[in-house]
Amino acid sequence: MILLYGLVSALGIAQGYPEGPDGTVEFGPVSGTAVDLLMLAVATPVVLLAVRWIGRRPAGTVSSVTGRLRWRLLARCVLVALPVLAVTTGAMLLLPGDDGPPARWAGWEVFAPALAVLVVLVPLQAAAEEYVFRGWLTQAVGGFLRSPWWAILPQAVLFAAAHGWGTPWGFADLTVFGAVAGWLTVRTGGLEAAIGLHAVNNLLAFGVSAAAVDGLRSEDTAADAPWQLVVLDVAAMALYTAAVLWLTRRRPPARTTQAPAPAPFPGVYGRPPLPHGPVPGFPVPYGAAHAGTYGAGHAVPYGSTYAGTDGAGHAGRYGGTHGVLGPDHAPGPGPDPSPGHADHRTDGPAPGPLPGDGTLRASDR
Repeated sequence: MILLYGLVSALGIAQGYPEGPDGTVEFGPVSGTAVDLLMLAVATPVVLLAVRWIGRRPAGTVSSVTGRLRWRLLARCVLVALPVLAVTTGAMLLLPGDDGPPARWAGWEVFAPALAVLVVLVPLQAAAEEYVFRGWLTQAVGGFLRSPWWAILPQAVLFAAAHGWGTPWGFADLTVFGAVAGWLTVRTGGLEAAIGLHAVNNLLAFGVSAAAVDGLRSEDTAADAPWQLVVLDVAAMALYTAAVLWLTRRRPPARTTQAPAPAPFPGVYGRPPLPHGPVPGFPVPYGAAHAGTYGAGHAVPYGSTYAGTDGAGHAGRYGGTHGVLGPDHAPGPGPDPSPGHADHRTDGPAPGPLPGDGTLRASDR
């Protein structure tokens, strides 16, 4: 954000924009709003790169459990949010204002270019906030706790605090918004419902401001909302949530995904791993061709009633230089010449007697 602001400020000074009393460049209402929106939008690539490079997992797992943003679901959520929030926004305009002068229409020559900028940048800004709070932060906390509410509630409070400290009603409204968006994220398995609500809400709010003379110059935020606006906003969130639930019952989205299989051990007794993938669900060095190695319910190779198997159908063959594996194991025939099986020969001494009760203990790994 600092680098981006420095670059934009340098370009603004080069273009002749004046400096304000605080030393920052005065871009004007539309250009200044565009700069503010871009400053927030850069959070999305930062989150995705951090998850990929530091979290060592696909960046798309922040978007949804499918590993990507589900565009069809996002489009349906936007279509649901538009009429609901349009009605409540219209009702907010009918509320009595303060004692100041009434707002005046800015004119199409001002409103049209401002609206074009807002349509492009507001969704990016809203999505960035969702990727930070409902995406990365919710997952970072929720990965350690069983109940999702312990992840939903803290991010909702931090989301409200990020908008500044205005009225108690405004802070409560933002907290409810963050909690609803977080719950919808968990309920639908992704950020689409939260992004749809946030983008449409912000676009309508910025659009109303842009329609009035000097409306985009206002310093007020959602944190400064009075209780009348909060009541209408909470009603809008409730209607939107009910509509999304009805929509997802008809077309249920994916809410869970299969966790990746654990990585195999680096080797057996200090030796390199065998050239097979891990058995699903068991962090062992043998692949699917050796299903009888450690898996629950399969004949393990170290029991007193098994003649030294290291996999189903390989009697007495743990390695070419190992005669026995335990006191009750018969000598093996050596390497298996059959095709499709890796040679398990070893160069060191045998691992020694192992328990003869048919189990593999943690200490035997």
